[in-house]
Amino acid sequence: MDSASIKDLMSTRFAKITPDMPVVEASSNLIKLDMLGSPVTDETGTLVGWFSERECLQAALQVVYHNQRVATVKDLMQTGVLTVSVDDDVLSLAQQMLNAKPKIYPVVDADNKVLGVISRRHILNMLDQKLAELSKKAS
Repeated sequence: MDSASIKDLMSTRFAKITPDMPVVEASSNLIKLDMLGSPVTDETGTLVGWFSERECLQAALQVVYHNQRVATVKDLMQTGVLTVSVDDDVLSLAQQMLNAKPKIYPVVDADNKVLGVISRRHILNMLDQKLAELSKKAS
């Protein structure tokens, strides 16, 4: 089965989050774009981490229930980020996503610059289109 490439499926629309950004601002950026998480990049666009709703929730709980302040994204971001490249195989990535792997991956180039993100939803949309095509051929 021919499948689209990661470049075809990825979204270049993701929350712009930097390590020195206040957690409240990063959280707001995720909410505005209705995203579960987003890459954290430095001033050159290089991937330095990942920030998600999980970290937002952690920060909110620290402030509301423990009266602790979390200043910036770098205090909570994940640094061991799994990535994909535009040359990776979509179906292999889909198989990987069936396991306890992230739901969203940053797509990076050879210099670790973020090009976009790809999620389970992007791959599912492509598979749904393929199923529709197969259904039409079978009719």
